[in-house]
Amino acid sequence: MREIVLDTETTGLDPQSGDRVVEIGCVEINNHMPTGKFFHEYINPEREMPASAFAIHGLSTEFLANKPKFSDIYGSFVEFISDSPLIIHNADFDLRFLDAEMMIIGAQLIDRSRALDTVSLARRRFPGAQVSLDALCRRFQIDLSSREKHGALLDAELLAEVYLYLMGGRQPGLNLNEDGKEKKSQTSQSSEIMERKSRLHAPTSEEIEAHEELVNSIKNPIWRLRQ
Repeated sequence: MREIVLDTETTGLDPQSGDRVVEIGCVEINNHMPTGKFFHEYINPEREMPASAFAIHGLSTEFLANKPKFSDIYGSFVEFISDSPLIIHNADFDLRFLDAEMMIIGAQLIDRSRALDTVSLARRRFPGAQVSLDALCRRFQIDLSSREKHGALLDAELLAEVYLYLMGGRQPGLNLNEDGKEKKSQTSQSSEIMERKSRLHAPTSEEIEAHEELVNSIKNPIWRLRQ
């Protein structure tokens, strides 16, 4: 089952006020395991970057000035996501921005039924707990050392791991080696499995005698009528 984990970075919080998408990161997973395939683009928002947004993701107006516009990367983006389900943390936020970008170029909007919101999924599993991406990574012991600032591709990669835990596909203390096979954490201690001899379960003579007395005390027991 192919799914796409998706994240965006933007110039702000509201596409209706002119905020734009500046980065898209997507990670492909198949049967709840990353395949190594990804989509990543920085996008020229055709506007200045507010200081508040720059503080979050570190993408400056100057850095984005020579990057492609959304219309330039739209084709490769929709080709990558195809018709696969989309795994998104706070899906409404990202989809509102993608809707706004697609309306600008007259493209078909993404069907909201395709999206699975991991915020809602985490809240159902951990009622009352914090469900930010950082909080879920800490809960599942996922390394956050490389996340100094938000980044769409990095956050999509982290979300892919979180999603796998939320779906019950991995347990804390396990990681993946280069071959994609699951192995025990180096910090965990292995234990030998000891062979045990099978135990006898036949009734003793005392138990047989007690059973006969119980049966004899019952009037017309069904198992005696069958004999």
